[in-house]
Amino acid sequence: MEIYKSLNSLLVILFNDIMNIEEKALITDEFKDISVTDMHIIEAIGIKEPGTMTTISKSLGVTMGTLTVGINGLVKKGYVIRTRGEKDRRIVYASLTDKGKRAYEHHMQFHRDMIKYIMEDLSEEEAAVLIKTFTRLENYFRQIP
Repeated sequence: MEIYKSLNSLLVILFNDIMNIEEKALITDEFKDISVTDMHIIEAIGIKEPGTMTTISKSLGVTMGTLTVGINGLVKKGYVIRTRGEKDRRIVYASLTDKGKRAYEHHMQFHRDMIKYIMEDLSEEEAAVLIKTFTRLENYFRQIP
């Protein structure tokens, strides 16, 4: 039972810390006009080819309406450009502006630094156990309705 309490406490603290620390690390003077949620939309859009609104909403696990509200705000703030498909005008694509790409890179650097720190002292075997553990946790979260 002590292991259960310790693990539960650690997971709750870790989740809260990640949310708080990510917000503090990501929202700098340059990016003070966006939220962590906005930053995750920027991450989902990515810096490659423009993504469709449908693809982006599915990758984030949000409704099209929720994504549209987020994208509208990011367009107004100059992070995202929305375009319609040339062949099918019903398809809407989102891509990052230069400002959006800078925000994306800033966010990715936070994640690279976090992973580098975690991996610094782990053996390959320990890293494999950590990946297996987080995969199980992700699978658990995905099965919750």
